Amino acid sequence: MRMMLKITVPTVEGNKALKDGSMGKFIEHSLSELKPEAAYFTADKGQRTAYLFVDIKDSSEMPYYGERFFLAFNAAVEFVPVMNAEELQKGLPRALAGIG
Repeated sequence: MRMMLKITVPTVEGNKALKDGSMGKFIEHSLSELKPEAAYFTADKGQRTAYLFVDIKDSSEMPYYGERFFLAFNAAVEFVPVMNAEELQKGLPRALAGIG
């Protein structure tokens, strides 16, 4: 299932990792390992935030994706199921059949 990981890094931990050079290396390594379909970086509510879109085949994979961010940055990690336009089009007929 396609998931959006929202990773929010607390300011203190993020500042420390940025200053000591570990943040860039960690992100580069994680992206190489996790191979997200897309990755976006921004600030959300004043905190460094990343959005990674990954394919998780089984819920047992969630620790593989999330724990690294908890341990490295004391980050908040959210897993949100998402779909692309093709998947939405595939699901709409069933949704409409249930309404009718």
